[in-house]
Amino acid sequence: MAMSAALNTGSHSRNGFRYSDEENGDFNQQQWQHNDDQALSAAGSVANEDFEGPKAYYSNPRKRKDERSLTSNDQGEDDYLSSFHLLLLSLQPWLIFEGVAPYRLAESRQPLWRKVPISSSLINPYRIVIIMRLIILVFFFHLRITTPVHDALALWIISVVCEIWLALSWLVDQIPKWFPITRETYLERLSIRFEREGEPNLLSPVDIFVTTADPLKEPPIITANTVLSVLSVDYPVVKVSCYVSDDSASMLLFDTLLETAEFARIWVPFCNKYNIEPRAPEFYFSQKLDYLKDKVHPTFVKDRRAMKREYEEFKVKINVLVAKAQKKPEEGWVMQDGNPWPGNNIDDHPGMIQVCLGSAGALDIEGKELPRLVYVSREKRPGYQHHSKAGASNALVRVSAVLSNAPFALNLDCDQYINNSKVLREAMCFLMDPQIGKKFCYVQFPRRFDGIDCNDRYANHNTVFFDINMKCLDGIQGPMYVGTGCVFNRQALYGREPPSDKRPKMKSCSWPSCCSCCSGDSQSSSDDDETDQELEDFDEDEEEELPFMSLKSLEKRFGQSPVFISSALIEDGGLPKGTDAQLLIKEAIHVISCDYEEKTEWGREQIGWLYGSVTEDLLTGFNMHCRGWKSVYCMPKKAAFKGSAPINLSDRLHQVLKWASGSTEIFFSGYCPLWYGYGGKLKWLQRLAYTNSVVYPFTSIPLLIYCAIPAVCLLTGKFIIPTLSNLASIWLMALFISIILTCVLELRWSGVSIQDWWRNEQFWVIGGVSAHFFAVFQGLLKVGGVHTNFNVRAKSANDTAFGQLYLFKWTTLLIPPTSLVILNMVGIVAGISDAINNGYDSWGPFFGKLFFSLWVIVHLYPFLKGLMGRQNRTPTIVVLWSILLAIIFSMIWVRIDIFLPKQTGPALKQCGIRC
Repeated sequence: MAMSAALNTGSHSRNGFRYSDEENGDFNQQQWQHNDDQALSAAGSVANEDFEGPKAYYSNPRKRKDERSLTSNDQGEDDYLSSFHLLLLSLQPWLIFEGVAPYRLAESRQPLWRKVPISSSLINPYRIVIIMRLIILVFFFHLRITTPVHDALALWIISVVCEIWLALSWLVDQIPKWFPITRETYLERLSIRFEREGEPNLLSPVDIFVTTADPLKEPPIITANTVLSVLSVDYPVVKVSCYVSDDSASMLLFDTLLETAEFARIWVPFCNKYNIEPRAPEFYFSQKLDYLKDKVHPTFVKDRRAMKREYEEFKVKINVLVAKAQKKPEEGWVMQDGNPWPGNNIDDHPGMIQVCLGSAGALDIEGKELPRLVYVSREKRPGYQHHSKAGASNALVRVSAVLSNAPFALNLDCDQYINNSKVLREAMCFLMDPQIGKKFCYVQFPRRFDGIDCNDRYANHNTVFFDINMKCLDGIQGPMYVGTGCVFNRQALYGREPPSDKRPKMKSCSWPSCCSCCSGDSQSSSDDDETDQELEDFDEDEEEELPFMSLKSLEKRFGQSPVFISSALIEDGGLPKGTDAQLLIKEAIHVISCDYEEKTEWGREQIGWLYGSVTEDLLTGFNMHCRGWKSVYCMPKKAAFKGSAPINLSDRLHQVLKWASGSTEIFFSGYCPLWYGYGGKLKWLQRLAYTNSVVYPFTSIPLLIYCAIPAVCLLTGKFIIPTLSNLASIWLMALFISIILTCVLELRWSGVSIQDWWRNEQFWVIGGVSAHFFAVFQGLLKVGGVHTNFNVRAKSANDTAFGQLYLFKWTTLLIPPTSLVILNMVGIVAGISDAINNGYDSWGPFFGKLFFSLWVIVHLYPFLKGLMGRQNRTPTIVVLWSILLAIIFSMIWVRIDIFLPKQTGPALKQCGIRC
C-alpha cells in the first residue's frame, strides 16, 4: 500500500528546566525547530540501522546533568515562600537597577499549583462518625451472632454471612477516603514562567490520541467535533499533534478527517479570534446560553452567523459520506485516485498513515500554521491478537514517537471533546513543575457528560466516584486512570521508574546567584570546589543505579525500530538529531505492523497500555503506581472534557458489565492487587483502593441473596431477626443513625448533592444484582477457557433530546432485577394476606419484613421506570421470564423443610365428633 503524505519534521529536543545559580533562575530549554516541509512516502518498512544514540545515552549518564533540578523537594511550602520574600527584599535595589518589575519576578517564582486540604471542621466530624460506625458494627455483629433465630436457622445464617460480607465491602471502600484533597492551579504563573514576551515559548509539546473503533456506531460527526476541539485548543500550535486511530480501517472516517481538516482552516481562527467555549462546534452552537455575553468585537455576530452556516454545510457533507457508507459496493471502496481502499477487509489490511494537517501549505485562512493531524490505522492480519483499545493506544504511542515525540500525551475517546480550551495548560502546571513534575505519571481529569436527563436516572454522571473517591485517592498516591481525559508522562508509558528522591547535599543556597548569601563575590573558591565535588559524587551514584542496556536488549524491550528506540530514550521529548525526514513515515508504518510487538514487552510487562483485561485503564494505572509513580487529579472550575453516556437501561447495564468483567479478569490474573507488586512502592491505602476496584463485582452474590431474603421471609412467615431486646434495639437504631450521619457528612465536605448520592445508591443495587453478577459468572467462564467478547457501544449524535432514554433493548441482564421486583411484590401481597388472617399480633413482625422488602423495591425503582419505557409498559418477554422464575423460586423456598417451623409438641389429628 502506498499513500503520499506531507509531514512537518525536524530536529526536536527539549532539555529539562532547572533553577540555575548563574542565570538568575531562568529555565534552560531547547526549543523544537521545524525544518522545511518535505513530501514523504508511506509504504513498506525501514531496514534496521545501528543507532549510536541509545548506547551513548545509557553509557554516559552525565549528559543528563543539565536536566536535573537543584532545588530541594523536601522544603515546606511555607519555608519556601518565606525564604523567597526575604530574597526579594535583598534583591530590590538590583531589580530596580535592572528595570525588572519585582512583582513579575515574584509571580514567576511562585508555585504553579497548590494542595487545598478539606477544612478540618468538615472532615474531622466525618472521620469521627466513621470510627463510631465501625465500633457500632462490631457490637451489632456480636449481637447478631449471639442471638440466632432457631425457627429459621438457615435464613439467619445466610443473612448474617451476607451482612458481614457487605460490611467488609463498605469498610474496604471507606478506609481510602480518609485523606481527601483538592488542587488549585495558577495558569497566569505558567504563562509568566514559560511564555515570556520576546523569548521562545518554553511550554512542552503534547501529542493527543483519539481512538475510534467503528464509525457506524460512533458517528463521524462526533469524532469530527472531538478533533476540532483538539485542533483549536489554547496552546501553541507548533506544540500540538493530534493522532486519530481508526481500528476499523474505515474509508468513512478517513474521508471525514479530510473534510474536518478543511473545516479546521476556518474554525480554528474563529475560535482564537473570539475566544469561544467550548470549541466543538456542535456543542457550541447548541448551547442555550447568551452567546453575546462578554463579546465586544463589532463583527462577532456577523462572523458567528457565517460560521454557523459553514458548519451546517460541513454537517451535510459528513451526512452524505455516512449515507454512502451504509451500503458497501461489491468490489469494495475505491479512493478518489481510482485505487482500491486498502482497508476493504477490516480483519486483513496493511497499516495506513495519512498526514491531514501539518504539511506544506497547511495554513488557516489567516495564513497561520495549524496543529498536526494524522490518520492512523494499524495493520491487522488473521491469527494475530490485536488487543482492542489497548493495542490501538500502544500503536499511537509508537507512531507519535517517530513523527513528533512530545514528552506528554493526552488520550481521548472519540466522543470526549475538549470543553475547556486551557486544559493542556492545567495539566502542564503539574507536569512542568520544576520540583516534582517528573514524579507524576499522569494528570487525570474527571469525566463529565452531555445529553443526560435532568434526573440522571441511571447515575451516568457517576458523581460519587469522580467527586468523592477520586479526591480521596488524590490524597494518597493519586487517582486511578479512567481510560480517557488523561495527560501522560511519556516516560511512564515506557516503563521507566520515577526519579529518585535522592538529592545532592548542597552547602550553598539554591537561589539564583544574585542572592547576597551565595553570590560569586561573597563565596570562596573552596565552596565552589566542594559543590562541584558533591555533584560529581552524585552523578557517580546515579551512574551505578542506571543499568547499561545494549541495543539488543532495547529491541527486546521496545521492538526492532532504531528510530523509535532513539526517540524513546530522549527523556524530555523531541526527535533524535540526524534523523532522515524521508524515512519517518516509512518507520511509522513499520511500528504499527501487526507483528511488531511479537517477542517484546509491549502490553505485557510495563510498556504502554497493558493487555489482559477489557479495562486496560485500571490495569495500566495500577502498574504505574506499583512502580512508585504518583498521579494527580485536576478539577478545573470549567469541566475539562465532556462526552456522551449511554442513557437507556440496556446500554448502561452493558457498559457496567464491561467494567465489572474487566475487574474480575484482573482479579483472576497475575496483576491482582491482593498479591501483585508487594516489592514495589505502592502505598497500602492505594492498594486497598485498587483491591476494592477488582473485588466489588463479587459483592453482587451476597447483595442478590440479601435482596431476595425479604420476599422469602414474607412467603414463609419467618424473619431473620429475633424479637429485639432493649439493648438490641439501641444498637440497631445506632447503626441506622451512623449510616445516615456518614452520608450527610460525606455530602457536606464533598459538595455532592443528595440526588446524585441517591441515584448512585440505587444504581449500585441495580448494577449489583444484574451486571456485576453476570461479570462474576463470565470471569469464572474465562478461567475455565470460555471467552466472551464485548461490542462497541453505539453513541448518540443528539438527534432528539433524550430520545434513547426510553429505548428498550432486550438483554438477559434484565432478568435478575425484574425477578427480584416481582418476587418482593408477591411476598408483600402474601404477607398482607397472612397478617389479615392471623390477627393483630402478626402486624408487628409483618411491618419489619415489609420495611426490608420496600427497601429493595425503592432501590430498583429506576430499573422499573426503564422497563416501562415511554409507554409505561413492560415488555412481555421480560414479564414472562420474571414471573416464571419468581414462581419457581417461591415454590422451592416455601417447600424446603429447613425454612419451615419444626413441631415439638404432640401431633394433633382431627378426630371428629366422637373425639
